[in-house]
Amino acid sequence: MMLKLAKVPRSLTLHLYFDIIGNMETNENQSAVEALSALAQEHRLAIFRLLVQAGRSGLPAGQIARQLGLPPSSLSFHLSHLKNGGVVSDERDGRSIIYRADFQAMNRLMAFLLENCCAGDGCLPAQVSKDHTEGQIL
Repeated sequence: MMLKLAKVPRSLTLHLYFDIIGNMETNENQSAVEALSALAQEHRLAIFRLLVQAGRSGLPAGQIARQLGLPPSSLSFHLSHLKNGGVVSDERDGRSIIYRADFQAMNRLMAFLLENCCAGDGCLPAQVSKDHTEGQIL
């Protein structure tokens, strides 16, 4: 018995082919997009930077809210986005929840972003003085 395939319009075939090829990328691309998307908002970026400053000990939600002047409901919303983006983790400590920047995730993100930087030629020295970068985004 031979199966007959229905004729698929060419535009549909091209679209399906594009989707299949586009999805062949590794999860690394998707993870990078999710992390960058989570950080692409003023309050979330401020929260993340505060957690980076706090180091591995992290901060409870109440302290984050006080330091940044954010209402608890807004903070909860932003922390949820940061957790979903994979750049922040949380851990229950009694009645508090301690939030921490996920330094391994950020190191992976930075490595991914800089993987092919400057065609393998060293771009910048490991330590750039603050005077040279003041007011600039690298």
